[in-house]
Amino acid sequence: MHGSANVNIMIKAARKAGRLLVKDFREVENLQASMKSAGDFVSRADIAAEKIIRDELRNARPTYGWCAEESAEEHGKDPTRRWIVDPLDGTTNFLHGLPHWAISIALEHKGQVVAGVIFDAAKDELFWAEKGEGAWLNESRLRVSNRSRLIESIFATGVPFGGRSDLPQTLQDLARLMPACAGVRRWGSAALDMAYVAAGRYEGFWERRLNAWDMAAGVVIVREAGGLVQPLREGGDILSDGEVICANEPVFEKFAGLIRER
Repeated sequence: MHGSANVNIMIKAARKAGRLLVKDFREVENLQASMKSAGDFVSRADIAAEKIIRDELRNARPTYGWCAEESAEEHGKDPTRRWIVDPLDGTTNFLHGLPHWAISIALEHKGQVVAGVIFDAAKDELFWAEKGEGAWLNESRLRVSNRSRLIESIFATGVPFGGRSDLPQTLQDLARLMPACAGVRRWGSAALDMAYVAAGRYEGFWERRLNAWDMAAGVVIVREAGGLVQPLREGGDILSDGEVICANEPVFEKFAGLIRER
């Protein structure tokens, strides 16, 4: 079950950044009284985690490109490969002392995500996958669920927060989906939503207005766990459009039919 050299480099970087973030996360609870300092503290934690990941990946693979939340995109000497990194997905949860946030690291080769790691450091759950090699949670093989009835299925999404223009669209999605399924979750980390679909904890996930680093690792992990991952608009491109829909195969068509109905 051991991954390639690249996957091992990614896992090492995620675990190293995870140790820092878990330490910082314990501090956040002591800062709750003064919100401003808590916000600044989390921003610093985010940037520090990105630096750890960047140093680890850059030292091991100096020629690869770089695309991440907290820094400018860089083209590497090897134009075919780049790291796509979110050092802390679920910042709002982190800030509020909710233990549901993750580090996400993906490797893209010639426009395709070929490996992904999503590390939930607070729960010590490391989800990873490599193209053609299956998906894993720590030492166990991951499979999407086999539920085929919508009414027994649960789904995840991100409900847009204050001031976002896509809220009406999401409310329409929910109005169509909620009567047909066993529940919808909004847990505040797109990376973990996708990891949970791969683990069979959710049957499916959809969201708009995401960044590449929110989704890149999740795309390969869900596919390698046997799930379907598609652009929300048929014919679109997941990472550049920032829209995705994924689910196990038995419910995908029915689920996508409700979400894509326009």
